[in-house]
Amino acid sequence: MGSNDLAKLPQETSPVMLHGDEDRSPFLQAALNGDRVHPAAPRSPAALAKAARAAIDAGAQSVHVHAFDRAGRETLDAIACAELLHALRALCPGTPISLTTSAAIVKDPKERLQIVEAWREMPDLVTANQGEPGVVELCELLLSRGVAIEAGLLSVEDAEAFVRSGLAGRCRRILIEPLEIDPGIALQHAARMEERVVAAGITLEQVHHGFGIACWAVNRRALDRGHGIRTGLEDVTVLPDGSPARDNTELVAAAAHLIKEYGLPAGPTALGHPTNEDLFVGTPVRAVTS
Repeated sequence: MGSNDLAKLPQETSPVMLHGDEDRSPFLQAALNGDRVHPAAPRSPAALAKAARAAIDAGAQSVHVHAFDRAGRETLDAIACAELLHALRALCPGTPISLTTSAAIVKDPKERLQIVEAWREMPDLVTANQGEPGVVELCELLLSRGVAIEAGLLSVEDAEAFVRSGLAGRCRRILIEPLEIDPGIALQHAARMEERVVAAGITLEQVHHGFGIACWAVNRRALDRGHGIRTGLEDVTVLPDGSPARDNTELVAAAAHLIKEYGLPAGPTALGHPTNEDLFVGTPVRAVTS
């Protein structure tokens, strides 16, 4: 996207550094798989743990993952999720792990709630898409078990639903996730979602990403405005120049380089400052015993 394209975007409010620490490393999360069909998209617990370790070494501060069953299908099953969490924590101790709760995996909200209620090994965080039926009840359940919520906003309607839900004061962060492949349209929708939550007085940390090549445009806009970013094979399979990415590690390295291009410290211990997750890591809640 060139400067002419950017000039066509609606005027926005001034960028705001929500955390007040300009020296802090911007948050960078790696979304390692999802339902992506790609030779390097990991699915088994061992493969995901290896990919997570490499992503962290490349600059990611957190990983987002989807569990798969032995038939190769995405699942929210308690045993499969626990096996994945164990593998990740063995190879990546201290790294905040975000697990999906997507309705694309279990469409019926009551069934999804029952499945998640059976979890005994808890992730550090979950993504919870705010436009999905039953998401408020799901968030209430997970919050009661000490799991932090990443509130996923895929549209302006999702942002409005989130504002109405009353969940904002208890969530960890907002994920701004425009679905459009066209970078110009994705940027417009990211701006509108951000505007809606900020207008409601919600000052949660924001992490922005898009899909396909639009992901990089959304990432750049986020860094312009002092927000965190997400990358990884779930979201994008090409590098900023449009060339194919080999794997998650190459995407994370490109995102870390993008952060450096903005003159910002990169890496989880940049300048000796804590990352945005440091106060969260070490929370004792890991398993539910009742």
